[in-house]
Amino acid sequence: MDEPDLDPRAHRAALRGLERINFWSDSAHPLWKPIRRLARESSGRPLRLLDVATGAGDIPLRLWRRAQRAGVPLEVAGCDVSPVSVEFARKRAEERRVPATFFTANVCRDELLADYDIITCSLFLHHLDVEQAVLLLRGLARAARRLVLVNDLNRSRAGYLLAWMGTRLLSLSHVVHTDGPRSVEGAYTIPEAQALAERAGLAGASVEPRWPCRWLLVWRKQ
Repeated sequence: MDEPDLDPRAHRAALRGLERINFWSDSAHPLWKPIRRLARESSGRPLRLLDVATGAGDIPLRLWRRAQRAGVPLEVAGCDVSPVSVEFARKRAEERRVPATFFTANVCRDELLADYDIITCSLFLHHLDVEQAVLLLRGLARAARRLVLVNDLNRSRAGYLLAWMGTRLLSLSHVVHTDGPRSVEGAYTIPEAQALAERAGLAGASVEPRWPCRWLLVWRKQ
C-alpha cells in the first residue's frame, strides 16, 4: 500500500480489508481507555483528536462512536499521505454520519499543527526505520497538547502467524495478504518501541502489550 503507483481500485480493496481486520481485532479499543481517562480529567471540556496515517479512517470514526455512547465530547480528524485513503475515509464518515474531518498530509515531512489535544497513530510505525520513527514520535509529541497514543504490531512468531492467517480469512486483497506478514516482520518489539520513545524525548512514556500481538505507547505532556 505504500507504493504511489498502486491502482486505486486495489488500494480501496485493501482499505476495506484493513477496515475489516481492525473491526475484528478491535483496534480502537486500546486507545479508548486513556482517552476516557483524559476526558474525565477535562470536566466535560470538548477534546480534539487527530489520527495520523489514518488509512480507511475507521479508527477515529469508531472512537467517535464510543465517545458518543459514553457522553464524552470528542471531535475527530484524520490525515494520510494518500488522497485515495482520504477520499475513502471521507465517504465512510458521510455514510456513518460522523462529523469527522479528513485531509492529506505527509506526517514524515510536514509539521503538524498544535491544534489537537490527542494525537493517535495506529499500525503505521512499523513502516518506518529507526530514524524516521524517532522523528515521527518527536513530531507527534510536539504537536499534541496533552496525549500521544501509538498502537502498533509487536514483532513475534505468533504475530506473524496470526497476520498470515487473519489477512487471508478477513480479506480477498492480495495487497493485504502481502503487507500483513511483512508488516509484522518490520515491526518493533516492546523494548525497541520503548527505546524509540526515549530517543525521541518522550519522558515518562509507557509501552505495554495489547491483544492481539500488539503494543500501546502512551505519553502524557507534562
